[in-house]
Amino acid sequence: MSDAVVLKAEARDRVGKGSSRAIRRQGKIPAVIYGDNKDPISIVLPTKEVTLMLHQGGFLTKLLDIEVDGKKHKVLPKDYQLDPVKDFMMHVDFLRISSKTIVTVNIPVHIEGEDDCPGLTAGGVLNIVRHEVEVNCPASSIPEFFTIDISKAVIGDTLNISDVVLPEGATPTITDRDFTIVTIQAPGGGAAEEETDAPEASEVPATAQSEEGGEA
Repeated sequence: MSDAVVLKAEARDRVGKGSSRAIRRQGKIPAVIYGDNKDPISIVLPTKEVTLMLHQGGFLTKLLDIEVDGKKHKVLPKDYQLDPVKDFMMHVDFLRISSKTIVTVNIPVHIEGEDDCPGLTAGGVLNIVRHEVEVNCPASSIPEFFTIDISKAVIGDTLNISDVVLPEGATPTITDRDFTIVTIQAPGGGAAEEETDAPEASEVPATAQSEEGGEA
């Protein structure tokens, strides 16, 4: 994982819905840092920088150093709220992490070897069953993505999680089966279906084990 991004924030003394609304009227974002058995810290974030990070993708797996009054707090975005109408950032929860913090995150899957794939060359269709894989891993070493190589796959092949090289410390949350990532289907063969309990990407935010938080 790349080095943590440094983000400067202001401490805030007042909390509550009224204070949060006032902060938003100023064009800023209220937020809270919590976890690691320390007191939560209510902060104010610059809207431009945070919105840019969100639009770059992978926000909930981005390790940050938030600087408040000259002190840096190493954190991971845990949750955020968007305005349902105007779609601007309303609040962010940050989990304070240490070298021992284990988090549950969704990691994107990148496909490589499409140009050399004999199954696709023969007219087969690439069916991506899982665009992301949920894993448990150290918060300090969250992978940016996983790679699965289909350069030798032929029509009818199925590539599973066992075909993905996982970094040290990362383990899939599904442990009872070798679940499917991609298949190479015959033309007109229809879409393959995976287990019915497979999570949708939008339904599984990054979370930390034994941690809870909410808006301050």
